[in-house]
Amino acid sequence: MATTGKRKADSDVSRSKKTALDREEMRWGRRGSLLPPPPPSRAMLSGFVEGSIVRITMENFLTYDTCEVIPGPNLNMIVGANGTGKSSIVCAICLGLAGKPAFIGRVDKVGFYVKRGCAKGSVEIELFKTSGNVTITREIDVVKNQSSWFIDKKSATQKAVEEQVAALNIQVGNLCQFLPQDKVGEFAKLSKIELLEATEKSIGPPEMHKFHCELKNFREKEKRLQTACKEKSDHLEKLKQTNERHKQDVERYYECKRHLDLIEMLEAKRPWVEYENVRQQYEEVKQNRDQMKEELRKLKETQGPLTQRIQEYERQRRQLDNQVKVKNNDIRDTSCKCKEKKDALERREKQIEEAKHAFRVKRDEEDNRLQRISNTRKMIDDWQSEIESIGNCENLQPQIDILNDELKQVEEEKSAIDVEINERVKEIKSLHKEKATVTTRIICLDNLLNQREEKLRMRYRDTHDAVMWLRKNKHRFKKTVFEPIVLMIHVKDYKNAKYIENHIPSNDLRSFVFESQEDMEYFLKQMRDHHKLKVNAVCIPSIAYADRVPTRSLNDLRKYGLFSYLRELFDAPQFVMSYLCYQHHVHDVPVGTEKTRAIIEQVIHETRLRQIYTAQEKYVVKTSIYSNDIISSNTHLKTAQFLTFTVNVQERRQLEDQDKEISKKIQTLDVELTAFHEKIQHLEYRDNEFRNKKKDLQDRKTKKNQLEQKIGSKLDSLKLMEHRTYNLEEEEQKTNATIKEINAHKAKLVSELLKLIKTCTMLNVQKVDLVLELATEGYKKNKLEREYKATALNLRQLEQQYSALGETKRRLLEKCKELMKKARHICNLGPDQSIPQEYQTAFQDLPNTVEGIDSLLADEKTRASCFTGLKASVVEDYKKGAQEIQQLTVELEQKTNELDNYRQTISKVKERWLNPLKGLIEQINEKFSNFFSSMECAGEVDLHTENEEDYDKYGIRIRVKFRNSTQLHELNSSHQSGGERSVSTMLYLMALQELNRCPFRVVDEINQGMDPVNERRVFEMVVDTACKETTSQYFLITPKLLQNLTYSEKMTVLFVYNGPSMLEPKKYNLKAFLRRRRRIGVSRMDQ
Repeated sequence: MATTGKRKADSDVSRSKKTALDREEMRWGRRGSLLPPPPPSRAMLSGFVEGSIVRITMENFLTYDTCEVIPGPNLNMIVGANGTGKSSIVCAICLGLAGKPAFIGRVDKVGFYVKRGCAKGSVEIELFKTSGNVTITREIDVVKNQSSWFIDKKSATQKAVEEQVAALNIQVGNLCQFLPQDKVGEFAKLSKIELLEATEKSIGPPEMHKFHCELKNFREKEKRLQTACKEKSDHLEKLKQTNERHKQDVERYYECKRHLDLIEMLEAKRPWVEYENVRQQYEEVKQNRDQMKEELRKLKETQGPLTQRIQEYERQRRQLDNQVKVKNNDIRDTSCKCKEKKDALERREKQIEEAKHAFRVKRDEEDNRLQRISNTRKMIDDWQSEIESIGNCENLQPQIDILNDELKQVEEEKSAIDVEINERVKEIKSLHKEKATVTTRIICLDNLLNQREEKLRMRYRDTHDAVMWLRKNKHRFKKTVFEPIVLMIHVKDYKNAKYIENHIPSNDLRSFVFESQEDMEYFLKQMRDHHKLKVNAVCIPSIAYADRVPTRSLNDLRKYGLFSYLRELFDAPQFVMSYLCYQHHVHDVPVGTEKTRAIIEQVIHETRLRQIYTAQEKYVVKTSIYSNDIISSNTHLKTAQFLTFTVNVQERRQLEDQDKEISKKIQTLDVELTAFHEKIQHLEYRDNEFRNKKKDLQDRKTKKNQLEQKIGSKLDSLKLMEHRTYNLEEEEQKTNATIKEINAHKAKLVSELLKLIKTCTMLNVQKVDLVLELATEGYKKNKLEREYKATALNLRQLEQQYSALGETKRRLLEKCKELMKKARHICNLGPDQSIPQEYQTAFQDLPNTVEGIDSLLADEKTRASCFTGLKASVVEDYKKGAQEIQQLTVELEQKTNELDNYRQTISKVKERWLNPLKGLIEQINEKFSNFFSSMECAGEVDLHTENEEDYDKYGIRIRVKFRNSTQLHELNSSHQSGGERSVSTMLYLMALQELNRCPFRVVDEINQGMDPVNERRVFEMVVDTACKETTSQYFLITPKLLQNLTYSEKMTVLFVYNGPSMLEPKKYNLKAFLRRRRRIGVSRMDQ
């Protein structure tokens, strides 16, 4: 890199002629000199056209500290390697001539074009002008991102600079004139319309683009006029149709008005007819009310005597009612006395029954005593007979002692067996606890497996669905099928999971492993064709690789910090491990620590291992087949996603074996327990047998003593029963005397009861007489009350009718007043005014009944309702429509005349624009075709449009073909390659060169992508075209040139150098370089 910025020198490449070298020395700009270069003389400026660039000076601009470029008047080739600063000159031209950063296609802020680390930068461009050159300076402030402008060292505005540039016909925004490197691709993307506009601005007369723009505007205005005429014509037609409909509506409106007038007159007469009807009703109601008032008076006079008679009957009824109450009290008292006598008789009867019952009880007790005595004597005799049958019991004790010994032995055997059973039970409980612990641990390990399976379902749903299908359909396969490798691998330590997942690709991790190729093909067909699942499958190698030995012993690698091979970090089924060793060499890839990372270069060169893992990185080592050099690359290890859920398969297998062993032990202990229980049952049977025998002997020994004790007890009871006795005859006499005394009291009570019954009967008879008399008086009173109620009801009805008639009279009177008021209001009459004569005359022809008026009114309203949507404004609308039609007719005629005049103007402008444009396109086409013909290809340029009147759709169409076998195709990315598009673009620009009225043209790296043949042809055309006397200045930027190209003395070659060996600006002596170059050239010529 250059230490003080880019350094640049300019040189002509000529055919080693001295005159050319002399001209070169005059044309060179100075780089790094302390004094400013002398301004070019007028002789030096010969050949420049108006607006050409004479000098470019940059300071702190992009890669340059300071740089000055002095181009020639014709072709200027700027050559230099990529990154040296060629395009910086293009950027300086654009920004120095008031161009926007967007024209360049790089950054959008002008501050970014200042060299990094500098606060300000500047670009100064000197333009050729016959009356005196113009110098434009642009100073860029990085902090403010603003520019200061100067014209001939005087401060100016950007607008003034833009006007100055436009006056010289410089268009840095026109791709036909200024084509920077980042916009080369956009030129080929220009539409036909955009290309035409750029071409007009670039080579057409100044008025051509102006006429084109005017035609576009004229066409828009013509369209608007056409639209306005059409709208007015359509509107006029609609108005005529509308007014015709309005005319019919007016006729209907007047007919409707006649019906409405008749309706108004009917509605005016109707209240008067209603008033007359209501008035007659009022008079009739008033007469009926007066008649009813007289009837009410007569009815009230007949009600007085009935009231007096009802009151007299009520007084007599109350007296009889009091007498009945007195009799009721006497009957109640007598009844109470009768009840008392009855109760006394019942008590005496009860005393008799109790005396009889007491005698019966004593008699029954005596009978029971005699029966118990008999039973006791019989029981004593039976027990004595049983004692005699038992005999002597002295020899039973030795037999009992023998049985006791047998029972003791049985108990000892049972105790020993119980101890064994308890030991077995404790052992079984211990085994069950151990089994539960093992089962819990297995479940935990299975949960970890399920977590991995759930992770697989979330990430690879198709693979998970295939696993579910496989588990249900394993019977369909001939040999072993393993689920995806990610479910089969079990990392021994979760920290090492990252090595496995980084080493085995994810596609293999989710692959199913098959022992049989046929099974794999069947599986893939099922998954992909029938279930539409995207799954991976692999088949194990025919040779077992699981036990392959690594190429290097691990003991030899431990000194490098390598502690294991990948195979030892995880467990997997034999077949899966065989595939991983075969495919991914997990048996031969070591894993190291940070120590390995620290000495990785030593490890790589000494071990010659192909792959190495450190704590956080993976290293892949390759040997170049050309130089035999070792090439290594490293990548950072990604975090493990699946295998972090680590399951120790060995532990799980041990747990399963342990669980089976425990189950076997429990089963064995259960068998032993069953045998012990059977022995216990046998011993219990013997124990029961011995106990029953012992019990029989003991029962025989104790039964005799018990019987003797029972006999003694019963003899004592017998003595007591024989002493307890009753005298039944004496007791019977006492009972009869008590009953006789009670019967005497009963007779006296019966006599008193009969007297009370007679008294009660007499009182009831008297009560019945009083009740009958009371009922008679009540009947008479009720009869009078019914008559009174009927009269009162009739009176109330008459009063209600009278009130109703009064209300009806009042309502009719109010209605009469209301109808009168309504009728006068409808006829607009005051309180004292009579009906006008015109109303009376009109009323005579109308019906005199409400029904007749309503019928006629309904008919008229029906007729009037047929005229819907009619308003009084329809007449006014009709008149207004007629006026608007007349006015619109005049306006349409004016617009039509204006459109005709406008079309004549367009025709004139079109002729002034289109004819020169066609001639210009023909010239471009001629040169473009010639250029292509010289390359043994074909190309055409024509003016394309679909409609001659759409001036905004006109465009330039470029059609080319590079092979004889093809047809002409329009230039675009679909038919031509990048190099072909570059050639076409360059030749089009060359076709514009001789016709160009712009002062200079810039093309940056257009030859990139061209093949050498086309590049040489295009270069020769550029040199030939741009070096003619009539052409303007041309800048061609390229990073390379082919050998043995044809050059012209009129062209200028500017070399851009960059590198660490460049001289400092102060030591840069251009004249010394030129003299040395001249000497070398002369010496070669002499040789």
